[in-house]
Amino acid sequence: MPDRPLSALVIATASGAPMRSERPKSIHLLCGKPMLAYVLEALASVDVGTSVVVTGTRGDWVSKRIMEDPPAFPIRFVEQRNNRGSADAALVGLTGFDDFDDEGDLIVIPADIPLVDTEVLATLLFEHRRADSACTVLSAVVDQPRGHDRVMRDDRGNVTGIGYEPDLVGDELAVDEISLGVFCVRRGLLAPAARRTTPSFLDGRHSLSDVVSVLSSSGHPIASSRIDGDPSQLRPVDDRRQLAEAEGELRRRTNAHWLNRGVTMVDPDRTYIDSTVQLGVDITLFPGTMLQGNTVVGDGCEIGPDTRIDRCSVGRNTVIEKTMARGARIGDHCRVGPFAVVEPGTELTEGTVTGPFYAARTDD
Repeated sequence: MPDRPLSALVIATASGAPMRSERPKSIHLLCGKPMLAYVLEALASVDVGTSVVVTGTRGDWVSKRIMEDPPAFPIRFVEQRNNRGSADAALVGLTGFDDFDDEGDLIVIPADIPLVDTEVLATLLFEHRRADSACTVLSAVVDQPRGHDRVMRDDRGNVTGIGYEPDLVGDELAVDEISLGVFCVRRGLLAPAARRTTPSFLDGRHSLSDVVSVLSSSGHPIASSRIDGDPSQLRPVDDRRQLAEAEGELRRRTNAHWLNRGVTMVDPDRTYIDSTVQLGVDITLFPGTMLQGNTVVGDGCEIGPDTRIDRCSVGRNTVIEKTMARGARIGDHCRVGPFAVVEPGTELTEGTVTGPFYAARTDD
C-alpha cells in the first residue's frame, strides 16, 4: 500500500449556540477535558504528522484551552471569519499547512465527535490506502437511515456522492448506508474540489460532502470504509443532552480502564473519574467518589464514600472519607474525615489524622 505522509484537518467552527453558551462547542468539557481534545488524541494514535484546527470567530478561546495540554503532534489554529460552510472551512484550513505535499493523505474530521476511537480512524486510513482512492468516506449501514445523509453508488457499486436527506427521492430513500462526516482525502485534490462545490439553496453554504461528487465526476476513484456495529460513537454532540450522554460513555470507558489496572470500585455507576486523573494500584473507591482535574492518588488508598477530590496529590495508603478537597497535598498514611474540608494550598503531612468535621484553610 502507498506510504504517504498523513496530516489532519479538524473542523471546529461551531459556536456555543447549540449549548446555549458563549463558549465554542468544541471546548465544552467531558470528563475534565474539552471534546476537541478527544478527537486530537484519536488522531495522534494513527500517527498524524501535523494538524490544523479551523475555528470560528472565537478561535482564541479554543487555541488557548487546547494548548494548556497540547497533543503529541504539531498543531495550528486558523480562523474562518465568515461561516460559508464546511467546504470553505477546509479551504481556510489548508492555508495553515507550511508544506505543499500534494501527495499526502489528509483526514478531515469534525471536532464534535469525542467518542471516535483509534480503530475507526485506523481502518479508514487502511481502506483509503488499500484502494489507493482519491477520497474515502467513513460510513455505516443502519436499520433506520432517516435523517442521515446517504452514500450514493452507481450500478457497479462505486461511490458517486453523498445524498442529502431533504433532496432524496424514489429509490434513494431506501439507501441504508449513511455518511458519518469523516473523510480521508488526497490533500492535493481537496482545494480544487472544494472550490467547485455549489452553495446550498437553503443557507448558501458549501458542504464538504459535495467534494465526493466533484471528485467522482472528475473520474477519481472514491472508496468507503464501513464501521461495524452501532455508529452512535460518530454522532455529533449538538446540545447539552447529547453532551451528558457522551459524558456517561466516556466515564464508562474511563472506569473500565482503571478496573483493568487494579482499582476496585464498589459501585462503578456511582464513581466519577476524570480522564485527567492518575491512579495507583490496590485503590478502593466507594460509591459517590468524584476525582477531578489533575488529581493523583497513590497505591493502597481508600477514597469515599461521598468524597470529591479536585486537583489534589494524595500519597500512599491514605484513607479519605466523606471529604471535599481542592488543590491540596495529602501525604502518605493519612486519615482524612469524615466531613472534612481541605482548602486549596493545604498540605497534610505524612500520618496526619484530621478527625471528623476538620476544616483546613490557608491564609490568603
